[in-house]
Amino acid sequence: QVQLVESGGGSVQAGGSLRLSCAVSQDTFNSSCMGWFRQTPGKEREPVAAVYTGSGSTYYADSVKGRFTISISRAGAKNILDLQMNSLKPEDTAMYYCAASDTDYVPEVDISHFGYWGQGTQVTVSP
Repeated sequence: QVQLVESGGGSVQAGGSLRLSCAVSQDTFNSSCMGWFRQTPGKEREPVAAVYTGSGSTYYADSVKGRFTISISRAGAKNILDLQMNSLKPEDTAMYYCAASDTDYVPEVDISHFGYWGQGTQVTVSP
């Protein structure tokens, strides 16, 4: 059973920074695409950033371009997915989820292509 474990959420004032991390529990688990999504009450979960593990190509939502940076690294045999969030805004307040695709073909960063999810970590940005 693959588990994704997030850490690094919290509260910060507008203009501040936070770094989210996601550790994959299973050694040698390889996913074609890993990313971060976020959700606020009453709204659909939306993609924030993603990285295609084979090519290294990245995706960013327009609302976070230039402020957020996604990266993936290895800690032994495990993948670690990070999201560096700078210049945070109150509208970035949400529950953030780490996700990994469960298919080899991910034509777009959409929740339908991601079968593995973390439990979520709250990010709160105050004005």
